[in-house]
Amino acid sequence: MKQLVFLLEEPSARALLEQFLEPRMPQEWQVRYVVFEGKQDLENNLVRRLRGWRAPNTAFVVLRDQDAADCEDVKARLVALVAASGRSALVRVACRDLESWILGDLDALAEAFEAPRVAELSTKARFRDPDRLVKPVEELRRLVPSYQKIDGARRVGRHLDPSRSRSRSFRTFVSGVERLWSSRS
Repeated sequence: MKQLVFLLEEPSARALLEQFLEPRMPQEWQVRYVVFEGKQDLENNLVRRLRGWRAPNTAFVVLRDQDAADCEDVKARLVALVAASGRSALVRVACRDLESWILGDLDALAEAFEAPRVAELSTKARFRDPDRLVKPVEELRRLVPSYQKIDGARRVGRHLDPSRSRSRSFRTFVSGVERLWSSRS
């Protein structure tokens, strides 16, 4: 059995991926999650975690939010940490936040929270490029006042559809994981 290990900044990323990716995953893959306590914890412990992983047939994916940092700087720093571990990993940055991925598919948000009016907003200019939204969590809470990070990610994850997503970083993440699956089959 092949193993896909996600090294994640936060629990909401795990909640989203469990619902979104696992149903799409080829059967020969088993998924594991290593959830850190924020971006500093991820960056401070990434090399040690990768070096210490002993299971064979393992592929790694590192996922971190961009937050207010420069996206290319964040990715370069993570790539350097992976290289220092002596391992290889797919490194992806959620631009700006994981919540930008959710805002990239307002139909999924509307389905998850039974809020059809939310889907109608997908044609509005502010949601055309969700990766550029400065505070996506605030946007989500404005659209769905009951939105909570972990529960919301779990609820929306099962409805996300990359083909309708307006988040480039989400589509890039999905295509990278799909390439990883197919290259190791």
